[in-house]
Amino acid sequence: MTRFFLDTEFLEDGKTIDLISIGIVSEHGAEFYCESFDCDLSRADAWVKENVISKLSGDNRKPRWLIKYELLDFIRENNTGRIEFWAYFADYDWVALCQLFGPMIDLPDSFPMYCRDIKQLADTCGKRYTKPPKSDMQHHALVDAKWDRDFYNHLVSL
Repeated sequence: MTRFFLDTEFLEDGKTIDLISIGIVSEHGAEFYCESFDCDLSRADAWVKENVISKLSGDNRKPRWLIKYELLDFIRENNTGRIEFWAYFADYDWVALCQLFGPMIDLPDSFPMYCRDIKQLADTCGKRYTKPPKSDMQHHALVDAKWDRDFYNHLVSL
């Protein structure tokens, strides 16, 4: 089994979730990061502009269809069996990832139909844990995916 730790940045308006960037880190340290060329960043509010867009490099912008295929290659190259995806407050991250494939039914057969939530895992630990400090680059999808991995590892060590 391989665990993959996921974070996305996105625009959302209560009806749609539009992927800005995606970062994934395997439990073994392999990294995947892309920024979506297809996201209409002009729709971003002031908070997203200041906290997310300001951290984009612009060097790795790709169309969603290419992100999908590169993501599949990354998972295939770094998977040792069954796959688990983990994210902190996972719901929108999971939807943003799944939408790369179209409807949920079109997810690859090897993918689970759900993402495990690190926040829920933390809640089961009660007050026995402390969260690692966030980076100055918080809200950068790859930085946050690494934080997810580190926090998960801390929680399971308790």
